[in-house]
Amino acid sequence: MEGSSSSSLASKSDGELEEMLDRMLTRLALCDDSKLEALVSKLLPLTISSLSSQSPAVLEILSHVNKRVKHHHEIGLPLLELWKLYTDPAASPMVRNFAIVYVEMAFERAPAKEREDIAPKTLENVSKFPQQHQEIILRIAIKVIGECHASRISDDVSVKYSTLIASQDKEIFLDFCLHMLLYQPPPQGGGCPPGLSVFQVNRITGKQELKGDMLTKRKLGILNVIGTMDLPGESVYPLYIAASVDSQEPVAKRGEELLKKKASVTNLDDPKLIKRLFLLFNGTTATEHATPEHSVAPGNIALKMKLMSGFCRSIAAANSFPATLQCIFGCMYGSGTTLRLKQMGMEFTVWVFKHGKIDQLKLMGPVILNAILKMLDGTGSEADALSRETKTFSFQAIGLIAQRLPQLFREKTEMAVRLFNALKLETQSLRSTIQEAIISLAAAYKDSPEKILKDLEVLLLENSLAEQNEARFCALRWATSLYDSQHCPSLYICMLSAADMKLDIRELALEGLFLKEEGRSIVSNHDHKYPKFVEMLEYILKQQPKLLDSSEMRSQKLLFPSQVYVVMIKFLVKCFEIQMEEINTQAVGTEFLSSAQRMCLLLEHSLAFEGSAELHACASKALVSVGSYLPEMVEVYCSQKVVWLRRLLSHTDLSTRESASRLLGMASCALSDAESCSLLSELIASVSQPPQKLRFEAHHGGLCAVGYVSAHCLYRIPAVSEAVVQNAVKCLVDVVNSETAPLASVAMEALGHIGICGPLPLLVNDSSPGTQVLEVLQEKLSKLLSGDDIKSVQKIALSLGHICSNEMSSSHLKIALDLLFSLSRSKAEEILFAAGEALSFLWGGVPVTADMILKTNYTSLSTDSNFLMREVKSLSKKLSDAKTGDEDSRVTTRETISGKLFDTLLYSSRKDERCAGTVWMLSLIMYCGQHPSIQLMLPKIQEAFSHLLGDQNELTQELASQGMSIVYELGDSSMKQSLVDALVNTLTGTSKRKRAIKLDEETEVFQEGTIGESPSGGKISTYKELCNLANEMGQPDLIYKFMDLANHQASLNSKRGAAFGFSKIAKQAGDALRPHLRLLIPRLIRYQYDPDKNVQDAMAHIWKALIQDPKKAVDEHLNHIFDDLLVQCGSRLWRSREASCLALADIIQGRKFDQVGEHLKRLWIAAFRAMDDIKETVRNAGDKLCRSVTSLTIRICDITLTEISDARQAMGIVLPFLLSEGIMSKVSSVRKASIAVVMKLAKGAGVALRPHLSDLVCCMLESLSSLEDQGLNYVELHAANIGIETEKLENLRISISKGSPMWETLDLCINIVDTESLEQLIPRLTQLVRSGVGLNTRVGVASFISLLVQKVGTEIKPFTGMLLRLLFPVAKEEKSSAAKRAFSSACGVVLKYSSPSQAQSLIEETAALHSGDRSSQIACASLFKSFSSTASDIMSGHQSAIVPVIFLSRFEDDKQISSLFEEVWEDITSGERVTLQLFLQEILTEVLGESLSPQHNKLLQCLINEMPGRLWEGKDALLDALGALSVSCHEAITKEDPKTPTVILDLICSACRKKVKKYRESAFSCLEKVIIAFGDPEFFSAVFPMLYEMCNTASVKTNSQVQSASDAVKTESEKGEDGQVPLEKIMECVKSCIQVATIDDIISRKADLIHVLLISLSPGFLWNVKMSGISCLGKLCSRFQSLWNDSMDGPLPSDATKFAHELFHSLVPKLLECINTVKIAQVHVATSQCMLELIEVYSKVSTLHPVEVDFKGEINSLIELEKSEEAKSLLRKSRDALAILS
Repeated sequence: MEGSSSSSLASKSDGELEEMLDRMLTRLALCDDSKLEALVSKLLPLTISSLSSQSPAVLEILSHVNKRVKHHHEIGLPLLELWKLYTDPAASPMVRNFAIVYVEMAFERAPAKEREDIAPKTLENVSKFPQQHQEIILRIAIKVIGECHASRISDDVSVKYSTLIASQDKEIFLDFCLHMLLYQPPPQGGGCPPGLSVFQVNRITGKQELKGDMLTKRKLGILNVIGTMDLPGESVYPLYIAASVDSQEPVAKRGEELLKKKASVTNLDDPKLIKRLFLLFNGTTATEHATPEHSVAPGNIALKMKLMSGFCRSIAAANSFPATLQCIFGCMYGSGTTLRLKQMGMEFTVWVFKHGKIDQLKLMGPVILNAILKMLDGTGSEADALSRETKTFSFQAIGLIAQRLPQLFREKTEMAVRLFNALKLETQSLRSTIQEAIISLAAAYKDSPEKILKDLEVLLLENSLAEQNEARFCALRWATSLYDSQHCPSLYICMLSAADMKLDIRELALEGLFLKEEGRSIVSNHDHKYPKFVEMLEYILKQQPKLLDSSEMRSQKLLFPSQVYVVMIKFLVKCFEIQMEEINTQAVGTEFLSSAQRMCLLLEHSLAFEGSAELHACASKALVSVGSYLPEMVEVYCSQKVVWLRRLLSHTDLSTRESASRLLGMASCALSDAESCSLLSELIASVSQPPQKLRFEAHHGGLCAVGYVSAHCLYRIPAVSEAVVQNAVKCLVDVVNSETAPLASVAMEALGHIGICGPLPLLVNDSSPGTQVLEVLQEKLSKLLSGDDIKSVQKIALSLGHICSNEMSSSHLKIALDLLFSLSRSKAEEILFAAGEALSFLWGGVPVTADMILKTNYTSLSTDSNFLMREVKSLSKKLSDAKTGDEDSRVTTRETISGKLFDTLLYSSRKDERCAGTVWMLSLIMYCGQHPSIQLMLPKIQEAFSHLLGDQNELTQELASQGMSIVYELGDSSMKQSLVDALVNTLTGTSKRKRAIKLDEETEVFQEGTIGESPSGGKISTYKELCNLANEMGQPDLIYKFMDLANHQASLNSKRGAAFGFSKIAKQAGDALRPHLRLLIPRLIRYQYDPDKNVQDAMAHIWKALIQDPKKAVDEHLNHIFDDLLVQCGSRLWRSREASCLALADIIQGRKFDQVGEHLKRLWIAAFRAMDDIKETVRNAGDKLCRSVTSLTIRICDITLTEISDARQAMGIVLPFLLSEGIMSKVSSVRKASIAVVMKLAKGAGVALRPHLSDLVCCMLESLSSLEDQGLNYVELHAANIGIETEKLENLRISISKGSPMWETLDLCINIVDTESLEQLIPRLTQLVRSGVGLNTRVGVASFISLLVQKVGTEIKPFTGMLLRLLFPVAKEEKSSAAKRAFSSACGVVLKYSSPSQAQSLIEETAALHSGDRSSQIACASLFKSFSSTASDIMSGHQSAIVPVIFLSRFEDDKQISSLFEEVWEDITSGERVTLQLFLQEILTEVLGESLSPQHNKLLQCLINEMPGRLWEGKDALLDALGALSVSCHEAITKEDPKTPTVILDLICSACRKKVKKYRESAFSCLEKVIIAFGDPEFFSAVFPMLYEMCNTASVKTNSQVQSASDAVKTESEKGEDGQVPLEKIMECVKSCIQVATIDDIISRKADLIHVLLISLSPGFLWNVKMSGISCLGKLCSRFQSLWNDSMDGPLPSDATKFAHELFHSLVPKLLECINTVKIAQVHVATSQCMLELIEVYSKVSTLHPVEVDFKGEINSLIELEKSEEAKSLLRKSRDALAILS
């Protein structure tokens, strides 16, 4: 309108324009107020558009309008026209200026709906308007938003706001909204609201003051609109933040809600967003040089706190210098800041120091640090929580800045002093935070100058003694991390802390001293070094000079706790030993000797009486250690302390007494011969006193001292007189003979010390010249060795070895061997190890000297080798140094030992003897392995150890495997290769038969308790007990099964032992093992999951040693592993089955299809078999395997995680197996697992499931009943007896099944059905409908069909006939009411997509059920109810057949039936009265029905008699009655007189030729009924010629008229008595004729039929005529289809094929024309369906009569234009069918 008016104005001259404006002004002046609005709506836009003419009349008009409407707000202005005028691109600035003024005025007067619709349009392109206009428009929009959308916003309006596409428009709108949300009414004193500038305030308020409810509504409206605009979180986050802190509760609540809901995923690292947020927080800073009007005030406290929570989650905020710095200072020192804001500011500071870029921190760090320190100085010890949290964050910030900017601290110690003081002064709650900060600060001082580090030493030493635990811990932590491992002051601090009361401090101190792996982490290289011994000792003495004070009476006071001394001594000894190993003993300097002497003084000081026993033991051992390196110095020192040492001999601690004895022996070396003899005599005298006069400790210490002193006397050069040594030996022998085991063993140990230095002297007495010591002691020693004191026996055994090490007497050696061999059945492992060591001394070549035993802290070789389990390399050096002399006197001894081992012990039937033999054999090769005699025996030793790998005793196994590794190291290359082969054979189960062991009665076959107890409660373990049990049970052959079980256990033990041996040699024999990996790896994996934990551990050892890259090894041998494990899953051994399942469960995790595809089915078989195992542990392993295979299967079948081709293959393997074997299994756990897997597969497999859809669906449907709880079936059978309604119980069962996993799977299947799968699925469903059993299955298949049809829609059309033929009988015959309803519902859903003929047939059959039995009547009601709810449109076309049936059945006597039909009646009728009026005739016919049969003759004669003659008003009722009578009594009429139907037909045909239109219409309706009722084929020949003639007449009349079809109909109706009958009536009669005619009659009139059909489809007729023609053609096609079906086995009739050919080529173009010209969807669908049927008919004869015209192009063009999806689908099928024909 505006465009046309503008153009018309532009075309007018100035005079014409002036004249027009004058007229407009005059009309305006003369206009009433009541009509003013209408006038203004036209006049105002024209006037404003005329402003460019500069005519004074324009302004007068506008002035007049202003005056008239100013005070009349009810007068509206043309808002939309004014807005279009404003947005007109051709409008001048003046026009726009005036237009915007009136737009604003119009908005105030416009109705709410109009404002609501136009407001979003005003925001389009708002960024392109002038700034002043922008403000007006935005204010208008916000005002409308507040008034219309404060409570809610409709979807259509929200869509309009969401279409703001231009980013600039959105930004301007969102900025304005933000300012509005920030706005608060200013206080009385004035001022700018927080977060806004003066300019922004003026912009949003304009001239109107905003406050109260109006402001609240606008804010709520903004939030509602913004909330529906689907904007990114970065755009709306500031708005929601501002709203959430609003002073009005509704606004704050809504803002908080949107903040959580819409902005929770906002990217807080967006730079633009952070910049906006900092502007809200800080306002405009002075550095930005903004004008006062544009200076933004900082946000209020509430807004700042809200913003801080976001800043503390944004890395961008931490790096927005200088805004970050301003924010922090604003929180700390800003005006009006609060404790809470300070706390949040410090929290943000921590965040900044943690995530800030280093360049930013270098600028901000020092400034912020000073501010933190200033704040800490200004705060006291506030008790409130906020102050404590602020301090907490402050200290955290200091710790973080120390990590990020260490250079700020390393030049001064002030910060360290401050924090350590704070740690001592602040409250307990802050100390943990300060402690973390101090620990972080330590790294900052790492590279500090030397002076700073010196100052820190003083600070740390001071704080290491502080009262506070935290201070001591931090001082120690600094000491261990700040300085290197040779820094004496820090090590001294560690020593002082070693006795701390806190465990963590003590552990840290020990780590700092002994440099464990978890110790000083700051040392980058692992080459830790101890400080120089001299420097360390000097520093300690410098700190505590009194450490050198001591007294002979040990009365000096200790300066530290005993534990500090212990740690200090251990560390100093370690430093001493390391330095002594670095330098030559001969090159020890004077300074070092001096320090060593002072060390001795310190140790003497440590032996003060008040010290702990641990300290005394440690100090005395340390003195011995010093003496082992500097014997001369210590000997001289100790020689001066003999009295002091002798006092220590009676010390309460055993270790101290032994060390004092050693030292006393060393002291004797520095004494003269006389002094030594005197000392020894005194010691002998002291121990020779009666036992009751001596304490045990003194007696023990004296005996030890006698041994050591005597040994030194014998060992010194020259040796002392033999008499002195003889006295000592005699004394010790007397003690052995007279004392108990503890002292006797000590005396024997002393004799051993003497014997290690040389042969023991003979015992000389009066009766004999000399007797061997062991001869005297043999009897006593036998008793002692058979005693229970293990330690004593151990000492005696070792002493025998020492005594015989230098002995040459064969008798002496024989006695020793007999005594040692008597220990072979000992069960104490320590005794066996001691005996093995003694035998090694007897064998010879042991790497032990007299000096080692006498002058060091040596205990025994067993202890030194960790009881034979130390790595071989650690002893190799000692072994190579051993003496290998082969004296003749030793040969017999060695032969005796080897004979005892190989002939008796190693292959003994007693496991304790085998264990002893193993220990002794291993001792020999370990301690004497380099001896030539041992080298010669290696093959024999290997064989023995291989045999012992399978022993029951775990110790025997482990030692045998250890022995194998030592043999491997000692042997040559051939020996190594044979050893590897033997071990591999043992592990893989292919080893040769082992040497047989003869069983005696007491041979232990099983460990006690392994196979339970005997019936009498006795144990079953030995061979004799097993035989007795077999005899008692009457099954002597049972012993063989027991032995088979024992052999299996031995085999398992062999594998375990072999694994231990293997793990030790695997690294050395890596190349030799490579060929065996293929066999080893599968078995090693399985054994790692063995139920026996010991086997697991053993195999894990070998796995780690053998396999460097486990993942690579498993991948390379994966198929072999799978084959082995899957075979073993079926093993007869339960442990193999269990281990294999567990191994498979782990191996398959994360695998891809190409790795597991070929094994997938076998995996499932193995899992299901294990789940049904007889043993519970195997079942549990099977459950675990099933879970793993389930996870694997679901992943590789999920098309989102796996390639679709792989997913299809996997599905093809798994699903058929699960459906056939899993779900149908008799094992409940297998069934449950299978159903769960199938359901998960259906969720993830997607289209990969389609090939298996039919199998899956049928299986799930059958499972609904087969997997149902059988208890429900039982309850239903007895429901009547216990008072439960069967129908309710059925509904309950169905409800339960609908909630089952099977039904959930069926739901998933429906979603992936396509056309191809539909063709496979429908036949299977029909089969299940026929054969399915069980209520749930039958209801399930019916429900599934209903859902399936609803899902696929028109795709089901090809199958509707099949489904209806199947479902209808089932619905009719089904006994269960629930199943009957379900099948009825399925019928109704299928009916919706069926063809008209199918629908008519079904409805007629359903209607006929009402006259059947009770079940049929219920089925009729159920079907009609289903039809009315699902196919009401189809049902409405057959109301005349349905309504009478339902009406009549409402009055059945059976209340249930009548109530069912009553429900249907209510569903299909809108009102009873109207329905009865419409269908009264049909109801009456149905009511009377066959009851008229006795009277039909009279009625018929009356009607026939009345039919001829003139026409009168209402005579058409006779025709209706005649038709109804024919329908109701056709059988009786035909039976009475077969010619009567022909008479009736003739009467009706004559009536059809009458001229009165209404009468003729009734005649044609009657004719259709009569033809169908009697069904006489002869009727076609009698009636069709007349119908053909009438069709021609109708066609001629139509073609002669010039008017359109619609006008012709109108003219006809106006004339009334023209007599022309609508052609659709004629076509319905033609259709009925085709229905009853024979195929030959039809073919004989084929040309006429084609002509009639062409007439009905011609363009001159309305769509309803065409529908009748299409219906008639459909009936003809169905007759041909029936003919083709009947002629399947023979040739088709040639006349029929020609007719089909002509029909196709004649009518397909007409059908296409109908679709193209008629614009009614119903016609399109019917025509497309008919064309498809015609093509299908023609397809049978296409080979005989090829297609002459290709219609595919026309059909494709129609498909593109078609809007109806159903018609489009049918057209596609027609095209595809044509493509097949061509």
